[in-house]
Amino acid sequence: VQLQASGGGLAQVGGSLRLSCVASRRTYGSHIISWFRQAPEKEREFVAGITSNERRTGYTDSVKGRFTISRDNAKNTVYLQMNSLKPDDTGVYYCALREGSLMQTRTGDYPWWGQGTLVTVSS
Repeated sequence: VQLQASGGGLAQVGGSLRLSCVASRRTYGSHIISWFRQAPEKEREFVAGITSNERRTGYTDSVKGRFTISRDNAKNTVYLQMNSLKPDDTGVYYCALREGSLMQTRTGDYPWWGQGTLVTVSS
């Protein structure tokens, strides 16, 4: 499976962006697609994830109430709606996929990765 992330850009504090992650093909079976981000000189961190059946989502504490992850299985696409953006949200955002139904948050648990899209939030 190949993943293509897009939608990054420059936003002001309090603004919004929507990221998209398109899978090259439909993935059958239970799987998780998650968003991670990596700020300059920091480790890559989990942001949000969604199960293949859309029944469960997970968020890191710092984005709860501001970010929403969703998916359109007909389009093989997962979205990350980011509202009330803060400077700390700046970084390269990656989407990643793992098989199974456990919402893992470690990068090593995800075999497939997209190329990343840069989000910059300016004050």
